[in-house]
Amino acid sequence: MKKKRAIGKFIVTTILVLVGLLLTFLQFDVPTTFYTYNGFARSVNRGGDFTGGQLAVYNVKYDENNANFDADVNKTIEKISDFLQSQSITLETSVVKQGEGENTKIRVEVSKYSNISEVLELLGDPQELEIKKEQSDTAEAVLNAKNVKKVSVGRQLGSDGTYVYGVSIEFDKEGADIFENLTSDLAPSGSLYMYLDGTFYRSAQVNTAIPDGKTFISVGTESAAQEYATKILSGTFDVKLNVYSNDEISPALGTTGFRYTALSALIGLALIYVAILIIYKEFGLITNLSLTIFGILTLFIMQTIPVLSLTYAGLFALAFGFLFATISHAIIIEKMKDEFKLGKKIPTSVKGGMKSGSIVVLDLSAMIFLACVVLYIFGNAMLQSFAFTLGIGLVINLFTTLVLSRVFFNWYLHINSKNPSKINFKREATIDEIE
Repeated sequence: MKKKRAIGKFIVTTILVLVGLLLTFLQFDVPTTFYTYNGFARSVNRGGDFTGGQLAVYNVKYDENNANFDADVNKTIEKISDFLQSQSITLETSVVKQGEGENTKIRVEVSKYSNISEVLELLGDPQELEIKKEQSDTAEAVLNAKNVKKVSVGRQLGSDGTYVYGVSIEFDKEGADIFENLTSDLAPSGSLYMYLDGTFYRSAQVNTAIPDGKTFISVGTESAAQEYATKILSGTFDVKLNVYSNDEISPALGTTGFRYTALSALIGLALIYVAILIIYKEFGLITNLSLTIFGILTLFIMQTIPVLSLTYAGLFALAFGFLFATISHAIIIEKMKDEFKLGKKIPTSVKGGMKSGSIVVLDLSAMIFLACVVLYIFGNAMLQSFAFTLGIGLVINLFTTLVLSRVFFNWYLHINSKNPSKINFKREATIDEIE
C-alpha cells in the first residue's frame, strides 16, 4: 500500500512539474480575453546585452572662475551614477567625463529600462528645490538644493493600507541640523512648503521633529515621483547641464545571440541530465526532478522582480547556480553511498547521507552567498547582476536540495529499500550488512 501511494505521489509531482514547464516556456492567448500569457522565461527582464539601451551626452556649462570645476564635474558624475543605480538592482550604467574646459561633456550609457529615456532627458532640465516656512514666492528659503545629499524614488504604506509613491530626500549634515531645528519649531501642526524653480509644488505637514535629516514627500504615482525626483536631483548638481544628444544603443548580442545562448544552455542541460541518470540511475531520476523544479522556481522568482534585468553576467550566474544545484545533489547521494559502503542498509544510508551531505551543502552555500554579498556591495553593475542572480539561485537550491529532495528520497524508500543496483549503490563483498 505504501509503495502504491509513493508511486502515486511521484506521478502527481511529475504532472505538476510538466505543467510548470509549460507555464515557464509557452506563450499563448487566453481564450475570451485580450490577454497573452508569456511564460516565466519570456517575462524575465533582459539587460542591455540583449535589449540595447540609451546613450545621453550632456554639455557642461563651463565656469572659468571656478577653480574647482573639474572636482564639481566629478561630483556630478557620482550623483548621476548613484541615482541611476537606484532605479534598478542590476541596471548597467556608465557615466564618464569627456573633453576639458569649455568642451567638457558627460557621457551616460544605460541599459534599457522603463522610463529611462525620460529620466535622461530630465537630468538636463534642472528644477531647483527650495523649502520655505510660508507659502510665498518672495519668502526666503530655509533649505535649498545645496543642502541635498541624496534623492531617490520610494514608497510608503499609506493610512488606507496601500502604497504611496514619493520622493525621498536626504540632507547633508548642515541641512540635517537645519531640518531638525525647523521641524522641531513647526511640530505638531505646522507646515513646510516645497518650491521647484520658484513655483509652489506642495506643502507637507510637520507632525514631529525629524532628527535624521531625511524626509519623504508623497506624490502618488511612480511615474510622477520619478519625474520630480529627477528634476530635484538635477537641481543639486555642482555644475549645470543641458542635453547635447539622447540616442538609443543597439543590443550587443540581440535576439540571435540570446537564442544561440539559450540553445547552448539547453544542450548542456540535456547532457547533465543524461549523465546524472547514468551515474545514479533511479536516484538520478529524483535528482533530475528536483533540478527541474529548481529551474522553474528560479525563473518564476526572477520574473516577479520588476527591477531585476537579466544580463549576460546573469546568464553565467544562472548556469553556475544550476551547476551548484547539481553538485549539491551529487554530494548528498555520494554521502549516502559512503554510508552504504560501511555496511548500512539503504534506508539508514539515505538518512545518514542526507544528514552529513546537508551540512556540506549548507557550508558551501554560506561561503558562496557571502562572496555574492561582497561582489554586490563592491562590484560594478556586471558583478552586481551576477551576484544578485546567483544569490537567488542559492536560496532556491537550499529549498529544492534540502527540503524537496529529502521528501522525494523518503517516498522512494517505500518503492525500493533493498535493491542497491537500482540506485547504483555498491560495497565490498567482504563487508557484512549492519542489522
